[in-house]
Amino acid sequence: MATRIPPVHALSAFEAAARHGSFALAAEELCITPSALSHRIRLLEEFVGERLFLRDGRNVGLSEFGRRYLDVVRQALRTLTDFPMPRRAASAQQRVKVTAPPTFARYLLVPHLASFTEQHPEIAVEIYLSVPLYDLALAESDVEVRFGPGKYPNLQCDKLFSEPTFAVASPQYLKQVGAINTPADLEKATLIRSALEPWQPWFEAAGLDWPEPSAGVRVDDLGLLLEMVKHGHGVGLTREHFARDMIAAGEIVRLFDMQMASPPHSYFVVYEKQVSERPEVVAFLQWMQQTFRNI
Repeated sequence: MATRIPPVHALSAFEAAARHGSFALAAEELCITPSALSHRIRLLEEFVGERLFLRDGRNVGLSEFGRRYLDVVRQALRTLTDFPMPRRAASAQQRVKVTAPPTFARYLLVPHLASFTEQHPEIAVEIYLSVPLYDLALAESDVEVRFGPGKYPNLQCDKLFSEPTFAVASPQYLKQVGAINTPADLEKATLIRSALEPWQPWFEAAGLDWPEPSAGVRVDDLGLLLEMVKHGHGVGLTREHFARDMIAAGEIVRLFDMQMASPPHSYFVVYEKQVSERPEVVAFLQWMQQTFRNI
């Protein structure tokens, strides 16, 4: 009797939905309708006999079984992708797949990428976006930039750089709430929350014995956080490379002279050991270190 294997198109749908945390985004990537993607997920769930996702309205999250199965599926897809095909390799261009958080990709990677393509015109770089802190399993990319604590078991992890964190607000917001001259004046302000830039370590550096805020707007994208500040929703924490243009344009202003020199999160480049044996990946990793080490 032949061994049954799950349909590859269903496995791809599952991996894409898990990576994006969204059926709609996964369907868009695979160029199918959301209903078609949902059908593929249901087909795979029927095949394995377990729920892969837990659905709560529009939100979807992996079940415990789904988390464990995702590692197996990704390894299987990677094995198929990486299997050497001599005839195809002769004509295929070298490629490096890079996953990065949206703000890093927009403000840092893309502005500097021309120097890599000029040095290595034979290598095509493919950029994908990820959500920091949410999915800690390496996706189907070769190299991943992560914003976090830098503790990723079983993966190679090189620190790129870290920047001091400081508080910013818009001029219109300061007109609304009045002057904020000292960190203690933040008591009257609305603090924009983010797991990426937590307030409590900054409070401690400022000499304030305050807990992490538990109410108010929360965003988990550093670029979106700056947009919230720019449009007068409150005070936020940010870093020089992201806020520089807005500060120069007068859209936001830096508060106080103090900054947190060692914030809890920094940027790291993460990859599996075996991909570092490919020359195009080595070239990209070396470029990343040279470009961002002293940024």
